[in-house]
Amino acid sequence: MRAAIIAAAAIALVSTSPASSQLHAAKEGPISIGHHHFNVTSVAEHKRFWVDQLGAEVDSLGPLEVLKLPNLIVILRERTPSGSNRPSTVNHIGLQVRDIEAMVAKLKAAGYPIVTQEQIPAAAGDLMPIPDQNTRVAFVLAPDEMNVELFENTDLDVEVANHHIHFYTADIEGMKAWYVEHLGAAPGMRGTFQAADLPGVNLTFSPSEGEAQATEGRVLDHIGFEVDGLEALCKKMEAEGIEFSVPYRKIDAIGLGIAFFTDPWGTYIELTEGLDAL
Repeated sequence: MRAAIIAAAAIALVSTSPASSQLHAAKEGPISIGHHHFNVTSVAEHKRFWVDQLGAEVDSLGPLEVLKLPNLIVILRERTPSGSNRPSTVNHIGLQVRDIEAMVAKLKAAGYPIVTQEQIPAAAGDLMPIPDQNTRVAFVLAPDEMNVELFENTDLDVEVANHHIHFYTADIEGMKAWYVEHLGAAPGMRGTFQAADLPGVNLTFSPSEGEAQATEGRVLDHIGFEVDGLEALCKKMEAEGIEFSVPYRKIDAIGLGIAFFTDPWGTYIELTEGLDAL
């Protein structure tokens, strides 16, 4: 039943405008960042955060509304989430901002909690300098307690853009190695953090206190990667023992390929092919 619902929703992704022209990084490699899919109690409240505060553009995929930032598509589904993402494998997502002081002031004035000191106890205020990355960061709670990190990049040529997905796990080395092996992420570091890179996004890994919980059903239900050669990748992953909850299928009406699976730690993931060309 879930597969049928997902397929029906995918068929609805018909647009007269190129919503995923925002996915510039898809040109840089076979697997890149695609989208975040949220379960929300109020689409209007989340749009107030993403559009009014962060400047995301609104577009339509058939009857489905999507929000666009550089190298990120945000999809909002009005469904009461099972909980915050902070106890989950994806503790927070990260966005680059050009002027972090102005953005924090704007978010505070709009009533969004700045939780930098809660997230980083050593922080002396709303902004936390990170010398080893030559930046400053702040944390804000979006509606439904969605944890979002703001990462200062004064060289950014736009106001806001995608930056990272921050995973929490009791098995940092294993999780990093899994994303390197199966999704082709380039291993490295982000300051003192273990990390790996895909076009358009950094994957950052931190230790969790105990086992982090699964994402499906939470505010951030799943993360999405755009793939060139999705069918071949799915066959390869199946041969490597990965089970797909929704196996590869092609939605011929719009030329979109989709597949869903959960990583070994509980992160629900959608793979798409063609989202960058819609």
